[in-house]
Amino acid sequence: MLDASTLATCPAHAPADHPKIAPAKVGVLLANLGTPDDYTYWPMRRYLNEFLSDKRVIDYPAWKWQPLLQLIILARRPFTSGAAYKSIWNHEQGESPLMTITKDQTVAMSAALQERYGSEVMVDFCMRYGNPSTKSKVREMIEAGCQKILFVPLYPQYAGATSATANDQFFRALMEEPWQPAARTVAPYFDDPAYIDALARSVEKAYAAAEKRPEILVVSYHGMPKRYLMQGDPYHCQCQKTTRLLKERLGWADTEITTTFQSVFGPEEWLKPYTVDHVATLAESGKKNIAVIAPAFSADCIETLEEINEEIRESFEEAGGEDFLYIPCLNDDAEHIDALAGVIGRNLKGWLD
Repeated sequence: MLDASTLATCPAHAPADHPKIAPAKVGVLLANLGTPDDYTYWPMRRYLNEFLSDKRVIDYPAWKWQPLLQLIILARRPFTSGAAYKSIWNHEQGESPLMTITKDQTVAMSAALQERYGSEVMVDFCMRYGNPSTKSKVREMIEAGCQKILFVPLYPQYAGATSATANDQFFRALMEEPWQPAARTVAPYFDDPAYIDALARSVEKAYAAAEKRPEILVVSYHGMPKRYLMQGDPYHCQCQKTTRLLKERLGWADTEITTTFQSVFGPEEWLKPYTVDHVATLAESGKKNIAVIAPAFSADCIETLEEINEEIRESFEEAGGEDFLYIPCLNDDAEHIDALAGVIGRNLKGWLD
């Protein structure tokens, strides 16, 4: 992290006791969902409480939802979620894979943007839930001299429960700053040609390395209540377009690719088909060799490493499936970083050229 205190100076013509100001920079703040600090009970409970108390995620009235959350869900779920996190935890670095990968993405993006813009740009990351918090990173960027900040939610498809809540937290952080920087947020990039090409290349590489070519590619997106779609959230449509563009880029037939939704929570109907059920149906219908990819996630996390690669794989195999290929998220792959750098570069126009 840049030590702003060693570079800060008083403005020209200012009195001697004027506060020192760091040299002006442009900040690029990458934002991901978040991660617990540990998989044990209390860190898991703190994380789940913050996540499940977000009105963008669960929009039930507080009088109805909070007693259920505090007295029942948070009494039990930290144990089950903690066990799931433990199964994928990066024990060597003492953090979740999402944290490790987001750090790697930030290092790679910093190198890519500094190659383009030099020392005028500062790149860092924050989490919507947990640490490092959005508030703390906005504060660090301002202290380092960032008078302009580009906020980059790492969600290709927009959803109120992902992109919007990340932006909400960014704006809350700005509300507490005495000298607010100029601010921009990056729009969803689900149809960006370079992003689609990076996705397609990851599929092509995985298929080329597979012993048997999968009969169908299941494109699994994180789910949401169907009610959100009916209220105007564009997520479902953007997911469908991502799959269509991926299919067209690969030059495949409709029968070689399908869209599904995972991570169903609560009693109401969510976007369908549900991945965990659909892979079982595929196996029962004779599709014994499938691949699964998760384009809504920019980095592998609990929903991919545990849910897809364990729970959904198990559903497929128990229904008679034989070969299950999980294609990792784009993570810090060079083509992914290049695609994101292109999106970020377009959003920096007028600030850095």
